[in-house]
Amino acid sequence: MTQPDPPTEGGDGPGLLMLHAVDDVAVALRAIDKGERLQLPDREVLAIEAIPNGHKIATRDIPAGAEVRKFGWPIGRAVSPIRAGAHVHTHNLETLLCGVEAYRFAPVAHAPLPTPQGSFMGYRRADGRVGTRNEIWVLPTVGCVGRTAERIASIANARHLGTVDGVYAFTHPHGCSQLGGDLDGTRLLLAALACHPNAGGVLLVALGCESNQADRLVEEIPEELRGRVRILRAQGVEDEIEEGLAMVDALVATAALASRSSFPLSDLVIGLKCGGSDGFSGLTANPLVGRMADRVVGAGGAAILTEIPEIFGAEQLLMARAADEAVFDGIVEVVNDFKRYFLENGQPVSENPSPGNIAGGITTLEEKSLGAVQKAGQAPIADVLRYGYRIRRNGLTLLEAPGNDAVSSTALAAAGATVILFTTGRGTPLGFPVPTLKIASNSALAERKKGWIDFDAGQVLKEGLDSAADALLCRIAEIASGASTAAERNGEREISIWKRGVTL
Repeated sequence: MTQPDPPTEGGDGPGLLMLHAVDDVAVALRAIDKGERLQLPDREVLAIEAIPNGHKIATRDIPAGAEVRKFGWPIGRAVSPIRAGAHVHTHNLETLLCGVEAYRFAPVAHAPLPTPQGSFMGYRRADGRVGTRNEIWVLPTVGCVGRTAERIASIANARHLGTVDGVYAFTHPHGCSQLGGDLDGTRLLLAALACHPNAGGVLLVALGCESNQADRLVEEIPEELRGRVRILRAQGVEDEIEEGLAMVDALVATAALASRSSFPLSDLVIGLKCGGSDGFSGLTANPLVGRMADRVVGAGGAAILTEIPEIFGAEQLLMARAADEAVFDGIVEVVNDFKRYFLENGQPVSENPSPGNIAGGITTLEEKSLGAVQKAGQAPIADVLRYGYRIRRNGLTLLEAPGNDAVSSTALAAAGATVILFTTGRGTPLGFPVPTLKIASNSALAERKKGWIDFDAGQVLKEGLDSAADALLCRIAEIASGASTAAERNGEREISIWKRGVTL
């Protein structure tokens, strides 16, 4: 099995972009009127109906039952005959996905990666990792003390303004009435966040009687990092707010001793995420982020890809890039475990894309996934991580987490991402514990939602991937060095924990 060619930079004729020579469809780069004649390199296509911007047009006649290709790979099956020039979407295309599959290790030669010499200004921590922020994080062990954590963080943030990069609480409704692996997942996720290099200190706010006991949580934190963690047990003190503020004061005093220094890209960890995708996401923003992954990994740094249900239909492209057979087996296990998770809950594995994706031109999960995996660039997959764990090595890591924006972005942060690159075609204001750089797939979104968007990837269609990649890497270095993202300026910071078990 071979890799598809990367998307062509620019257009293949006025109004259309065809991504691979074997494709049966092209993408409309603008709204196409019925009767328009559109030129591709080897043929002319007459639009027999109107094609919305970002949607697909058939470039040849496609018989009923035939596979339809985009990105050089099948994105579904024609449910009725499709004439050349017709709109290809949910009315005439269906998914091919059905359930758990058997896979064979068939590695491909790894593409050479660029080796850029960039740098950023960050904070070296006791475990050797480098943060892009110097904040104090307030983490409740249980939802019962979420508001307590918020009050402490709010007062402390105002008190220590300018001394550290901020004091922030990350609340959630979990930590009690959970059992087994579900409780373990909450504990691991919070412990991983407590280890994050963007936090110069961490206050764990416990109630005292919850299932997620603070002492057990701290056992998951490496000893060399426990000195920067304080525990407030709310049931055991008279005034939990004053006690908590005193603990934060002490954490700030220590964290304020840190200062930014210059570090190479090999110390950067980027999280790769897409949300609210449209028909342009797989043409512009996701391939552009793939270039970032290749540059950071090529420089010796780390990139993390997640959203396992949104690689269904494209998983074999990643499996072929496994560094070795053990990594391949790990990818297979994570993918099929997630498919079983759907099936055991009575849901089809293909119940995706979202209504917004469909409105933007994405028809099937295969199509969405083939666009989504481009965020991973061409680097080999070096490791596979289960949910709640931290990255173990540099290179490209595949992380177990669902596609939900808040859950998967939180998992990326917990795994160690110090900047998240979040592509979007529809737009979203969400932000997470680490700087989350919003990258618009189209210039119209970037222009309309300037308060949400940090970078316009629509320029890829005008200037090409190389120019846009140079500009985006500079922007990433600026944000890693302390420049604020739109989400940070808007006060958008939150976490969401993956709830998988019963609630007592």
